[in-house]
Amino acid sequence: MLTSKLCRYADFHQDWYLRWAETLNLEQNIAASEPDKRNIHRKAWEWCAIAEALQQHGLLQPGRTGLGFAVGTEPLASAFAAKGLSVLGTDLASDQAGWTNTNEHAVSLEALYHEDLVTRGRFEANVRFEPADMRDLSTLSGRSFDFVWSSCSFEHLGSLEAGLRFVVDAMHLVRPGGVAVHTTEYNVSSNDATLATGDSVIYRRRDIEDLSYALRGVACALEPVEYDAGLDRQDLEFDFQPYFLNGRKHIKMLLGPYVSTSLLLIVRKGTSPPEGIGREVWSPIR
Repeated sequence: MLTSKLCRYADFHQDWYLRWAETLNLEQNIAASEPDKRNIHRKAWEWCAIAEALQQHGLLQPGRTGLGFAVGTEPLASAFAAKGLSVLGTDLASDQAGWTNTNEHAVSLEALYHEDLVTRGRFEANVRFEPADMRDLSTLSGRSFDFVWSSCSFEHLGSLEAGLRFVVDAMHLVRPGGVAVHTTEYNVSSNDATLATGDSVIYRRRDIEDLSYALRGVACALEPVEYDAGLDRQDLEFDFQPYFLNGRKHIKMLLGPYVSTSLLLIVRKGTSPPEGIGREVWSPIR
């Protein structure tokens, strides 16, 4: 069963990845294609890993409800709607976002629609959109979902602490027994120095361990993390700027002076904590 883990080259050859890559139309005719010509990219891994984690937890069933953060134009909302799930997609309001010109930001429901994944009728019946700021979830207060997800988003909230606080706060929107699945940047070259503030931060193992303790304070638990970053040549040869032009698979990358990759986090919720408990549960980042 998939658990919290780092992105590795070997994952791109696992049955779960191949199945979701075809389902999401990220790759076609995978079995017949040559490995060196495949579109192996860590963003595709993130989407497939999120979907597989939710499926393994029995949450991709008709009637289930999901909340996506910073969904941009990713395919997951459409793919979930095709399975009969009720989905709320959120992103920053257009006047708050700094990347609207990169085609990665959603400003309306239409941005979430992928006609190759779901019919228009089923999409409109199952998907809603509204703006939301991951740094302040008060606009979503009082609502609950079977699961929440985000794909490489909370590292863009300005600091290590802001991102981890989001993960904890988002669990208040998950129903007891539900799950949160997130991906983020992970530092594979240092557990000490890192990018701690700015437009994109990189989490270290020590930060993820702090998160695990904080989640216990809101009756939640982080599934065990596989920190093995892989030993394949493709895991050792990181991409660097200008990205995608160096003849290397985009699995590991140089971000500032650090080698980074994607980290999948799966969080389970037990029961809801008593009213007023858990909002201030936090251990400062070391």
